[in-house]
Amino acid sequence: MQEKEKIIVGLDIGTTKVCAVVGEVVGRDINIIGMGKSPSSGMRKGAVVNIESTVEAIRHAVDEAAIMAECDISSVYVGIAGGHIKGFNSHGFTAIKAEEITPEDEARVIEAASGSAAKPGRETIHIIPQEFIVDEQEAIQNPRGMTGVRLETKIHIVTGAVSSVGNIIKCCNKAGLAVSDIVLESMASGEAVLSPEEKELGCTLVDLGGGTTNLAIFKGNKVKYTFELPLGGETVTNDISIGLRAPSNEADYIKLTHGTCLREKIKQGENIDVPGMGGRESKQFSRDILVDIIEPRVDEMATILKDAIHSNGLENAFPSGIVLTGGTALLNGIEEVIESVFNVPVRVGTPSNIGGLKEVVNNPVFATGVGLVIYGSRISHNKERGPGSKTGISKFMTRIVQWFRDII
Repeated sequence: MQEKEKIIVGLDIGTTKVCAVVGEVVGRDINIIGMGKSPSSGMRKGAVVNIESTVEAIRHAVDEAAIMAECDISSVYVGIAGGHIKGFNSHGFTAIKAEEITPEDEARVIEAASGSAAKPGRETIHIIPQEFIVDEQEAIQNPRGMTGVRLETKIHIVTGAVSSVGNIIKCCNKAGLAVSDIVLESMASGEAVLSPEEKELGCTLVDLGGGTTNLAIFKGNKVKYTFELPLGGETVTNDISIGLRAPSNEADYIKLTHGTCLREKIKQGENIDVPGMGGRESKQFSRDILVDIIEPRVDEMATILKDAIHSNGLENAFPSGIVLTGGTALLNGIEEVIESVFNVPVRVGTPSNIGGLKEVVNNPVFATGVGLVIYGSRISHNKERGPGSKTGISKFMTRIVQWFRDII
């Protein structure tokens, strides 16, 4: 197969599926040229529980995507999520050494703010500058070239468990893939489905995955807050399995084909057939029982997200509303339930601002994979602008300079 230049591959390793999306970068445009998907059984709530199963699912999805794209795949941008992910805000300051603020000053103040992230067993995944402050002048996005005495910054830090991050990288390596970068899944999904206006005014992205639900608040075109909830579509499936005494695979099928969060979506007298377990006879249940099972769980998940946002004083930070992605976003009536909990507009987001096979990935299931391609193309473009100055700064500070370059 022929190799193509500027090929970016996003790899979404989820609890229920592994999805690989291949994008070809042409100037500033991104064309989706391949996609592969494989069932996943080696992950639980964002963590690897079976390396061999995860490796096999990665190989299958990547091979399928490579055949469709007619290219070789050797490196990927990988999404990460799960209960081990922690996001928090931090603040730091430094004295300005010269007359004008330089990239080295930016790197030094970000390193000062990042000191609290260095904890045993934790790996820093993202350091996201939110704003700079020069001599008490706030809300500065790019302080380079400005004069002052004191430089401050407010940043958002995302960390993950070293073991969980390492296992994901190990699985990719065993599948013959190099990992270009690890990216928080909710941030990647935001790249794919949010409009510039939503990210600027303030919008909450909720990625409803199989094992986890991931939240990111965007405002001023920056990530202001992230939160990981270890509940997702599998939780709903398990509730149905227990409530109807049905095998897990049948419960998932029932959820997708008959499930709804709203009673008004059900016709009177509508029944569903539920296969029995262990050779028992199938039974009929009123479809109303699915509402009694699904709606309380979705309401609970939305309430936990709302409480987390309110406890951080961010209840007014997303006037543009909420955008849902992930496979569970397809659950009938979920928009209405979440809208009733938050009392803000809610929509289901699908990947946009892409070309090529956009109809193939026009589904919230592929938001993270497409978002990883968009993220990777931006990182690749910024690297072509050249590295930051290394004079007098450490390797870690050089990496911070690159992180900052990546977001402007």
